[in-house]
Amino acid sequence: MSRKQLTSKQHEFLHFLVEHVRLHGVWPTYREIVDRLGYRSPNSVTQNLQALHKKGFLRRSHDGYQLVDRDPQPSRPHGIPIRGIITAGRLQEAVEADLGTITLETLFPNLDRIFAIRVSGQSMTGADIQDGDYVLLIDDDIPNGGIGAVLYNGETSLKYIYYDEDGLRLEPANEAYSHIKIRPEVFEEVRILGQYVGHVNKNGIYKRTSVRSVGVA
Repeated sequence: MSRKQLTSKQHEFLHFLVEHVRLHGVWPTYREIVDRLGYRSPNSVTQNLQALHKKGFLRRSHDGYQLVDRDPQPSRPHGIPIRGIITAGRLQEAVEADLGTITLETLFPNLDRIFAIRVSGQSMTGADIQDGDYVLLIDDDIPNGGIGAVLYNGETSLKYIYYDEDGLRLEPANEAYSHIKIRPEVFEEVRILGQYVGHVNKNGIYKRTSVRSVGVA
């Protein structure tokens, strides 16, 4: 609420109303207002109520006065507005139009199957996945050479995943970290948590890049 629109006494009056309703959930009586603010008569209450109503801080109904929310929370957009078309070729006249919005469903069609996990560590920095980022995973198998999250031996790991007759290889995107090799006979001990489809950090949302070549070792 803005004090510029109110006198000091009106602001004190309004503050008492707001706090009383917040604490007790009901409107104060005239007697409570008079006693709290030290007015000489109930007429002072009526004058302040009328002044606050006139200035838009109170509204009136058949039940009496009610507080008006002076600082409503702005509605959050449900997507990024698409405001027109721009050419990537020769210069052309701008085309402005309301073409809807880009939502998370637009970016990730299988949104109902996607979940996020926060990254801890630096082993995937070469894939631009940093410590503290949130990776987006889909409940699906991981393609050979793709990034995915697995659970093995009681520990989770986000890595490039390779598999062949020699077993499973979890490869980091940071040379400071070692590969993890899992023999074929213990494949059943590996649980696939999800396939990487993107990640989120303070700079924005990033979608999955193409998988690595299977021949990379």
